[in-house]
Amino acid sequence: MIRHTTALIMIACMLLSACSTTEEKTPESTNSSNDSVTSTQEQQNEPTSAGTGETPTTDSSSSTNSNSDQESPSDDETSPTEKEGTDITSGSQAAEENIEKTYHMNANYYIKPNDKTSESKVVLLTFDDGPKEEKMINGLIDTLDKHDAKAIFFVNGYRVKSHPELLKIIHERGQVVGNHAWDHEDLKKMSTTAAAKQVNDVQKIVKETIGIEPKFFRPPFGSGNDALKATVKKNGMLYMTWSNGSLDWDKSTKNKPEKVIQNVLDQLNPGSNILMHELPWTVEALDKLLTKLEQKGYAFVDPRSIELEAR
Repeated sequence: MIRHTTALIMIACMLLSACSTTEEKTPESTNSSNDSVTSTQEQQNEPTSAGTGETPTTDSSSSTNSNSDQESPSDDETSPTEKEGTDITSGSQAAEENIEKTYHMNANYYIKPNDKTSESKVVLLTFDDGPKEEKMINGLIDTLDKHDAKAIFFVNGYRVKSHPELLKIIHERGQVVGNHAWDHEDLKKMSTTAAAKQVNDVQKIVKETIGIEPKFFRPPFGSGNDALKATVKKNGMLYMTWSNGSLDWDKSTKNKPEKVIQNVLDQLNPGSNILMHELPWTVEALDKLLTKLEQKGYAFVDPRSIELEAR
């Protein structure tokens, strides 16, 4: 009898132990474990002191995940912030280098195609004596953009020195900067050394301001000599005057945009190298002038597609 009772007690104990084990493996118990894992992951994804420059203490697993999600630039890489300061200049230089040279300038300062595959009915647009005023510069460039046109803005060094921010507008808005000597004086009347300084100083200040040097030179009044041309060539520039004068600088044209337009049309020929200036009536005339040129079948040559050697 005692043995039978003992056996019953042992069986009861075994049954109680089995029930306890089964209870630990219920779905509710499993969900509780998953909630714990999820909570840990959410904590890892929240902002940490790393955002302030401090390094958080993590286990090896957390450290690996952090590095894969937020890689720091290596010594051979440049961060986006650093690139912002360098891409403008390098991008502009690369763009100029990648433009095919499909035109050249002849001895009479006309722009001519290098072969029959390039359009011959083109004009070159140029503006002298700047940079003067932001409103006029943006007005000219707004119109150029409307007609998908590029122009050379021939600048004087003393003006760049006074308003470097205006030169940056010309450059940053995708137009081409040319050298128009430091002062607007007759270089032909200067000594070779003095004239060379007028050219070289503009190259220097433009490079310091926008990161690249001009590739085109126009002497004030179109006045130069062989010594000046040698200096220009030494600086890697194309020397030019013009073949079509708008006369927008003349008192007979002042405040008369229609006169500016007519002067250009009267002298128009394929390859015309058009001289204009940063003047209010020229700004006013430009849109109608470019529209009339387009109606006559003319396109606007990109200055960057012109060879830097006349022939």
